[in-house]
Amino acid sequence: MEGHTLGLLLFVTSALLPFNAATPKNGIDIYSLHVDCKVTSRFAHSIVTSKVVNRANGSREAKFEVELPKTAFITNFTMTIDGVNYPGTIKKKEEAQEQYDRAISRGQSAGLVKATGRLLEKFTISVNVAAESKVTFELIYEELLKRKLGNYQLLIKVKPKQLVKHFQIDVHVFEPQGIRSLETSSTFLTNELSDALTKTVSETQAHILFKPTIDQQRKNKGLDETLLDGDLMINYDVKRSTSAGDVQIINGYFVHYFAPAEMPTLPKNVVFVIDTSGSMHGKKIVQTREALLTILEDLSPEDHFNLITFSSTVSRYRDIMLKANGSNIEAAKLFVKSIRDYGATDINSALLSAVQILKDSEETAALPERSVSMIIMLTDGQPTIGETNLEKIQVNVQTSINKMYALYCLGFGFDVDYKFLEKMALENGGLARRIYEDSDSALQLQGFYQEVANPILMKIQLQYPEYCVSHLTENNFRQLFEGSEIVVAGKIDDNEINFFKAEIKAQTHTSDLVYKVEENIAEKEEILKQNHYVFGDFIERLWAYLTIQQLLEKIILARGDVKKNVEEEALQLSLKYSFVTSLTSMVVTKPEDQEKPMVANKPTEERSASSRHYYDRSGIFRTSAGSASSRQYDSYGAVQSYLSRPLVQDLMPAAIPDNGRGRHPGRGTNGAYQLTFGTPKPTQGSLVTDALQAPDFIVHLPNQSDSICLNVIGEHDKPLILVADPNTGVFVDGRKEKKGQKSYFVSFEIEYKDLNVSLAASKDGLTIQSHQGKTIMDWNNSSSITIDSLQISFVKRSFVIKADGKVTIHLSYGRSGNHFLHLHLTDVHQFSNTVTGLLGRFYFNTSFVSSLGKQLTSEERLVSVDGQEMKATRTVKRNHKTKANPAAIISCWTVDVQQS
Repeated sequence: MEGHTLGLLLFVTSALLPFNAATPKNGIDIYSLHVDCKVTSRFAHSIVTSKVVNRANGSREAKFEVELPKTAFITNFTMTIDGVNYPGTIKKKEEAQEQYDRAISRGQSAGLVKATGRLLEKFTISVNVAAESKVTFELIYEELLKRKLGNYQLLIKVKPKQLVKHFQIDVHVFEPQGIRSLETSSTFLTNELSDALTKTVSETQAHILFKPTIDQQRKNKGLDETLLDGDLMINYDVKRSTSAGDVQIINGYFVHYFAPAEMPTLPKNVVFVIDTSGSMHGKKIVQTREALLTILEDLSPEDHFNLITFSSTVSRYRDIMLKANGSNIEAAKLFVKSIRDYGATDINSALLSAVQILKDSEETAALPERSVSMIIMLTDGQPTIGETNLEKIQVNVQTSINKMYALYCLGFGFDVDYKFLEKMALENGGLARRIYEDSDSALQLQGFYQEVANPILMKIQLQYPEYCVSHLTENNFRQLFEGSEIVVAGKIDDNEINFFKAEIKAQTHTSDLVYKVEENIAEKEEILKQNHYVFGDFIERLWAYLTIQQLLEKIILARGDVKKNVEEEALQLSLKYSFVTSLTSMVVTKPEDQEKPMVANKPTEERSASSRHYYDRSGIFRTSAGSASSRQYDSYGAVQSYLSRPLVQDLMPAAIPDNGRGRHPGRGTNGAYQLTFGTPKPTQGSLVTDALQAPDFIVHLPNQSDSICLNVIGEHDKPLILVADPNTGVFVDGRKEKKGQKSYFVSFEIEYKDLNVSLAASKDGLTIQSHQGKTIMDWNNSSSITIDSLQISFVKRSFVIKADGKVTIHLSYGRSGNHFLHLHLTDVHQFSNTVTGLLGRFYFNTSFVSSLGKQLTSEERLVSVDGQEMKATRTVKRNHKTKANPAAIISCWTVDVQQS
């Protein structure tokens, strides 16, 4: 059965949404595609309708895809196949799952929503279409448009990949305040298409119609290739005649929009807290420096600032806040240019230090009395040193800030625990934002800063008469930024009142403000009823949408019974108004003869990337981007000690010196390492079985989720030189034994040459020889010891061996009858660039290289080690060899090395 995809993107914020469809040659033809979007007072109600016919002689599969904003809620979906409707049903998650399971047992199918891209999620459903049969897809979703940098944006990207007989996009905008500005732009409009786009704008309404004919859609005359491939963007703002904002009322509900125009900017005091740990290596640290340099230039002379960098230690640029004058900015830019990545990640100490700087500056009256103070933290990982308990860090920070400052947490990439950052930010009056690893990461950072760069009001309260108003959404706000907007909604309980009153209190840089508003309810309702396309309950739905969004945030912060009560309230509202939220699901039942059952769930940010199994650069096993497994194991089954730096560096090849023992470890007679490849890829069904053997070592590549699984092969019962670093004095040898069809490390010898200490690990324990004599430590019950500067810690059948300025070595003992040992290294930035050995040489000069012109399959890649190109094979491996966590697997590129 041939496949076919069709879809449409309607996006109401600022991202790109692809619309895919196959060509009619497969038999599936989109003969009608209509997007109908009605925006009423910022609330967007969007309907995507696609009509398809199968013109082939046999059945074909049609796939309907619509990408929509993550902040939107799907409210309805219906398929009509040969006149029979198959509607979606929104239920509590557990109930939807039961219906889903029943559908599976009957061989039926269901709809699916999954995350895709930065700000998007995709609704996808496929259906078999019989010959000469038709199917109609209709998806409805709703969203409150958020004002950003002075504009609301509606973006539609169309990419049908075929000519569509009836193609139409209708956008109606109705803003009772009046439309101040409205602009449309496109990346695909040509002279031939210019007549297909019409724009009509009046005082309060706008209509944008895009309706190209078949001939206008053609890329070239006589051919069926479409030129519809690009973005249609609508940016608009509204008039603001009163500083008190605008109130809309209909059917007993109100919404109050507050965004006073032409307000002077408040001075701000901002501490930038920047993660400079080893995992920021490469483009991350480069783009962070680039963004900071631009941000510093954008500070106003009335502002104050400071910078903190943190890794294993916390470094303040200055001990107090600095005025953002020319000389201070230029000096700070020199400091930013000197920032380098190095060490572990101490988030707790960094944030507490930032708070203390603000407190000290206030105590010395160094800051303006009426100003906005904020902390902006950027990190790409989780705390790995100092206080590492996430809940304790959150408590420490909240206690220290004590509602005095706002905290904004920017998570760089998917190695961060986004839920941790989000909760910490919300607890302290800020928000969290993910910065995606891409070529425009610096622009993302700058864009976020621009949103909070110009505070115009602080301590804002919107108050309404208690005797007639209830069910208020949030009405107290810490600050308001230029170009944004405050939205409050609620219910009017008293049907007898004629006038609606509100009062706004706020502070500016110089004074306290009080605004009052009084609106005639009947007149306000009449304004909305005059427009035939305005659905009458839109303010009630807007109120429900806003209330649910705020309740979902409260769930993040609440605990115990309070959390249960908030969840139940949000659930009941989601069900009442038919919103697919994180608490509800939608099941779409299809004809009984169709398979592939699916269910529509609202994706969350922490699992917003494509699902996959991998180890991040902190060594955490993840089942999907941003979502770590419940326990954190290293590649050998021991509880993970986080890496403080990526294990592989993209550096120029370094000379490989003699290791001080009269040989080049791992080298053959001709100076080349012996390498073999070709580990077969296991089938999907074997992913979590004992047939998967753990690799000897896992090397995590920087700036990507891919890793190298390194296996050491060759003769057994002979010493294998794993690490030789004469500059730091660390040498590690290992010995393997073959047990059945598998081989395992059964002993390791470790030498710290400059400390005159040697260690031997075997199934019997760890033996340490030093100037203090011989010490034997047992795998089952030992105490931690210190020998001069060498610290040996015992934790649950594992030893952690650490010395200042040297790589940290982790040894653990397997739990099966094979008595195997595992070795794992962290703090590898302590290696010198002369480190060698079968394992050691992978810590420098290793990277994936271009495979252009090479005969490789999709499961093969080229890896460069010491300038030598090697072919690696994609495999799936067990994370460790114990059965404590049988689901722990890793997808990696396998390389086998052999010592001559």
